[in-house]
Amino acid sequence: MTRPALIGTAPDSWGVWYADDPAQTPWERFLDEAATAGYTRIELGPYGYLPTDPSRLSEELQRRGLSLVAGTIFEHLHRPDSWDSTWKDVSASASLTAAMGAEHLVVIPDFWRDPADGRVLEPSTLTEEEWPAYARQVDRLAKAVKEEFGLQVQFHPHADTHVDTQDAIERFLAETDPDLVTLCLDTGHVAYCEGDSLAIIEKHPERIGYVHLKQVDPTIMEKVRAEGLGFGEAVKLGAMCEPPRGLPQMPPVLEALAALDHVELFAVVEQDLYPCGPDVPLPIATRTLDYLRSCGPLA
Repeated sequence: MTRPALIGTAPDSWGVWYADDPAQTPWERFLDEAATAGYTRIELGPYGYLPTDPSRLSEELQRRGLSLVAGTIFEHLHRPDSWDSTWKDVSASASLTAAMGAEHLVVIPDFWRDPADGRVLEPSTLTEEEWPAYARQVDRLAKAVKEEFGLQVQFHPHADTHVDTQDAIERFLAETDPDLVTLCLDTGHVAYCEGDSLAIIEKHPERIGYVHLKQVDPTIMEKVRAEGLGFGEAVKLGAMCEPPRGLPQMPPVLEALAALDHVELFAVVEQDLYPCGPDVPLPIATRTLDYLRSCGPLA
């Protein structure tokens, strides 16, 4: 039995990383162009980028034929005394996400290297003592989000964070509660860190709860690794590329995801383009949707 993944897109594919940045696509244009490209589902993106009043946001989405499938937010729970500040940010995004009828909250670990300027902010790995403490905090967060907002936390391994490589993802899965925490598997970030999305899907099918579809340009990644560049600089160079120009190959990934019939799976296209010109995203988004629909079962 196969179950098609439910395709969507995100503000990230329109060059949006921040709630308010004049270099970014205005939110009205993002919504208009997401619908024009053929998408019917979107993510919230950085809290505050889209309207935060549920009534207004609902009206804006409905008149464009769009629905919200997940909120997105960063956490920094590996740092001491970080619960209150993390919960403040998470609860704001989760409240809006739940009010919009979505069921997922994509939670991303904070950076050890500044994405804006590449400065190293803290050690790039967690110690043996820090790993279990961090996992307990993530479990606590997922439990609180589920109990208060009815949302499933989809944890998003991310380049230049403490959960980035395949080994780190394996450690994270081993340390966290499978009844509370599932993965937002981002195929681009896994490839960025030289991991194997197919292997993760095959080894941990029950932990795949959500997906970001993305590719990396292998030639640019050679330069990034050779020069030790930070994620922000890599994105500016075009590390995250339009499929089918990069890795991983999409058809086998989509086939593997379709076999995960234990869950209604959202597969959100999320190509990092920050910063980009205003006319860049729409043609890419349109071509990407057409290409992905030609690769495998999507709805």
